[in-house]
Amino acid sequence: MRSAEIYRNGILAGVLTEEGRNAYVFRYEDAYFKNLLSPAISLTLPKTQQEYRSPYLFPFFYNMLSEGVNRQLQSRHLQIDENDHFGMLLATGQKDTIGAIEIKPGKS
Repeated sequence: MRSAEIYRNGILAGVLTEEGRNAYVFRYEDAYFKNLLSPAISLTLPKTQQEYRSPYLFPFFYNMLSEGVNRQLQSRHLQIDENDHFGMLLATGQKDTIGAIEIKPGKS
């Protein structure tokens, strides 16, 4: 089981967990969820519920990954299977992300 801390503008918003090959969970942190001024991290992950489950990596996070030749180069350079979406996200989501979201390896 792997996890990633999801930050929005430097504030811990939630935790993304890979429970298995086809089991992903995103859970808003209690303080972030209860703060009415804290926006949702994505339109597809609204703050209407605190926990989301999916059989695949949530599209919001998947779309943060590189595509095509860039993905192949990253995969070779980082020595991560190109189809290990969660591993690629952990390795590349810490720097140079577009927007307010930053991803850091969780404390498993």
